[in-house]
Amino acid sequence: MRTKVEFPSQGQNLAGLLETPDQKIRAYVLFAHCFTCGKDVAAASRISRFLVQHGFAVFRFDFTGLGNSDGDFANTNFSSNTEDLLAAASFLEQNYEAPQLLIGHSLGGAAVLAMAAQLPKVKAVVTIGAPYEASHVIHNFHAHLDTIESDGHAKVNLGTREFTIKKQFLDDLRSQTTEHIKHLNKALLVMHSPVDLTVEVSDAEKIYKAAKHPKSFVSLDTADHLLSKSADSEYVAQMISGWASRYIPAPSVESPSVSKGHVMVAELDHKFQQQVFTDNHHWYADEPTAIGGQNSGPDPYEHLLAALGACTAMTIRMYASHKKIPLEHVEVSLSHERDYIQDAGNTDAHEQKMESLIRKVQLIGELTSEQRARIMEIADKCPVHKTLSNNPQIVTIAVDN
Repeated sequence: MRTKVEFPSQGQNLAGLLETPDQKIRAYVLFAHCFTCGKDVAAASRISRFLVQHGFAVFRFDFTGLGNSDGDFANTNFSSNTEDLLAAASFLEQNYEAPQLLIGHSLGGAAVLAMAAQLPKVKAVVTIGAPYEASHVIHNFHAHLDTIESDGHAKVNLGTREFTIKKQFLDDLRSQTTEHIKHLNKALLVMHSPVDLTVEVSDAEKIYKAAKHPKSFVSLDTADHLLSKSADSEYVAQMISGWASRYIPAPSVESPSVSKGHVMVAELDHKFQQQVFTDNHHWYADEPTAIGGQNSGPDPYEHLLAALGACTAMTIRMYASHKKIPLEHVEVSLSHERDYIQDAGNTDAHEQKMESLIRKVQLIGELTSEQRARIMEIADKCPVHKTLSNNPQIVTIAVDN
């Protein structure tokens, strides 16, 4: 679910976006985007989407003067950005739940490092392509520094946009220190690309060395600074989700008592998402996003086909092992088809629906034609095949609360 919100910070209203999963929330995440970017920048959107799919609620917002937030960017600085982050964390705690994970991209990484110690409920911090010193960003205005110093401001092109940078912005950056990194007292994950052309990987090394354990470093290999390739954003999100599980465990699922050989299915989001329980296992059934589901698990027909396919492959393997047939590998591909046939005995010529489960069996190995033929016969003897072929009676019983 995506919820657009507004919250106050330093006398301005800031625009935020809270994305929540359709399952029990694992933890709230506060995401700080890169310098002059907005909350909707591609990398932030992709990382957030993946984390939401894995149970996190992610809150990102436009800093003062950016995107849909109020205020004048020219009057902001690094210190005001950290104040915006603290205001966002306060908004989450007052209206939802305090964030436990902070993620900062580029200068946003330096910002979360600077304010994390002020949030006692935060357990872990992630930086992505972050500079060791906030003043690193000054190199973006190198050609305009003399004008800014003499006139107090200058218009600077950053990417495809023009921003007014004031001297107070530079002064604030130069006044920042890095002492807070050694006093972070949170788990830290530093992520950086060795080929980052905006912030060199040596900055990541300095952050890592300054921080105390627990700390981790992940190289982003060939990724660029903005993680413009979707594969790089997804990799970052995967690493964050896995790493965070050590410090923010996933909420335990209360499994019902299910007897061996029985299955319980319980709805999860009042839409399509279902939890499936057996005596020792738990997973999800769902529908694709195209028809309103979350695509968090196979759909019902895929479960049906999987049951038939798994049973077929198991039965074939058991037979081949028993007969010592050199079967190297068996693979079963299945599909469900509906065909319409005309009932010849029906004078109204109504169409009747005939359903078919198509099963394709691939046998790999040095097998004789006789062995292959016999294995195909055995495939029809799998228990699930027999059950489906016997047109079983489905008995539905209403159970009182």
